Amino acid sequence: MHLNLPRLASFNLALLCLSLGVQVCKRKCSEVQRCTPCKQPRCAFAAPDGGLENGGVGGGGGEAARSSDAADHLSINHLPSSILLKVLSHLTVKERCLCASLVCKYWRDLCLDFQFWKQIDLSGLQQVNDDLLVKIASRRQNVTEINISDCRGVHDHGVSSLASHCPGLQKYTAYRCKQLGDTSLSALATHCPLLVKVHVGNQDKLTDDALKKLGEHCSELKDIHLGQCYSITDEGMVALARGCPKLQRLYLQENKLVTDRSVQAVAENCPELQFVGFMGCPVTSQGVIHLTALRNLSVLDLRHISELNNETVMEVVRKCRDLSSLNLCLNWSINDRCVEIIAKEGRSLKELYLVSCKITDHALIAIGQYSSTIETVDAGWCKDITDQGATQIAQSSKSLRYLGLMRCDKVNEETVERLVVQYPHIVFSTVMQDCKRTLERAYQMGWSPNTSNTS
Repeated sequence: MHLNLPRLASFNLALLCLSLGVQVCKRKCSEVQRCTPCKQPRCAFAAPDGGLENGGVGGGGGEAARSSDAADHLSINHLPSSILLKVLSHLTVKERCLCASLVCKYWRDLCLDFQFWKQIDLSGLQQVNDDLLVKIASRRQNVTEINISDCRGVHDHGVSSLASHCPGLQKYTAYRCKQLGDTSLSALATHCPLLVKVHVGNQDKLTDDALKKLGEHCSELKDIHLGQCYSITDEGMVALARGCPKLQRLYLQENKLVTDRSVQAVAENCPELQFVGFMGCPVTSQGVIHLTALRNLSVLDLRHISELNNETVMEVVRKCRDLSSLNLCLNWSINDRCVEIIAKEGRSLKELYLVSCKITDHALIAIGQYSSTIETVDAGWCKDITDQGATQIAQSSKSLRYLGLMRCDKVNEETVERLVVQYPHIVFSTVMQDCKRTLERAYQMGWSPNTSNTS
C-alpha cells in the first residue's frame, strides 16, 4: 500500500522535493518513522557473506538489484531535518498548520519548530482570536515579528498577553484592527523595548497616550505607520519624536489633528529619517520647510497638502540631495516652474508623481530636457497635457521608463500607440494601454474569452 498525500497537492512542496532529486514518501503515515539521515553511503550494502559491497568490490548483478531496491525505500524523510525545515519554510502559516503538519507526526514536530514561530503572519485569518495569541505567547516566547492585520477576533487582552510573554518582539503590524486601542499598544511599548517597527494604520481608538508610551520605552523604534488614526494629535507626535531619535520611516495619512508642530518636531528630533509621509494632513509650507534639515531624506509623500507652495517644494529638493521619490499628487498649486526646478535640482530623483497638479506640456518637456535620473513620471488627470508633451519627454529623456497619462484627455490614443512602438522601453499608462496589458497577462495565464458570449 502506498501513502496518498492529497493535502500537499495545493502547493509547491512536491516540486521542491523533486527538485532535490528525492522520491516523495508514499508509505502510510502510520508506517513513517521519525528518522534521522542515513549514515551508511548509498553505494554500500550488506553482502551475503557479511561483508560490504562498495563500488567495484564484490560487484555483480546482485549489487545493482539491491541498489535499486534500496533506492525504492528512500523517502523525503531521509533528508536531514535542516533541509526539510528549509522546504517547509516556503509555506505559509496556514499551509503548515492545516496541511503539512497533518501528514505525519514527524512533520508535525517539524512544523512546530521554533524558527517558524519567530516571524508569524496571521493577517486576514478570521479564526485568529485572543485564545490563540495567548497560546502562542505561552509556548513560543521567542517571537520577534507578528502580523495580525484584519484579524477582527483579536482584542487588547490577546495582544497584551503576547507582549508580556515576548519581550524580544521587534516588529508589530496590525492594520485595520479597529477594535484595538491604547491598552494593547501601551503593553507592547512597556514589555517590548526592542520594537523597531510599529504599523497600526486605521485604528480609530488609538490616542496620544499610546504614542507617549512608545516614546518613553521604545528608543530603538525606526519605522512607524499611523495613517488614519484620527484621534492622534500633535501632543502624541511630539512625545514620540523626542523619545525615538532613531526613526527612519514615518507615515501619516489623513490624521486631521496633526499639524506643522508635528512636522517640526520630527525634523528636529529624528535626523535619521529617510521616508516621510504626511498625506492629507493639515500641514502647510511652514511645517514642510523644516524637512530641509533631513539630509538622509530619500522618499517624501506630500499628497493633498492644503497649503503647499512651489517655493517650499523647490527648497526641499535643493537641500535634500538624496531625495529619490517625490509625491506631489493632488496639489493644485504645483506648476510648470516648480517641476522645472525639480528636474534641474533633483540630482538623485527617480520617481516624480504629479497626478492632478497644475502642469502643462512645459513640465514634461523640462523633465526630458534637464533630468538624467527620473525614471517614473505620473501626470495622470493633468488636463492640459497634450500630444506634444508626451512625445517630447519620450524623445528627449534617456532615463524615462514609465509615463502615466491616465485621463489626460488631450493626449490622443493614436499618439500613444505610436509612442509604444517607437519607445518599447517606456511603459505608457492610459485606460486603453492598461486594459491591453491586463488582457495580455490573462492570456499568458491561460484565460480565453467565452466564444458563446462573444458571439
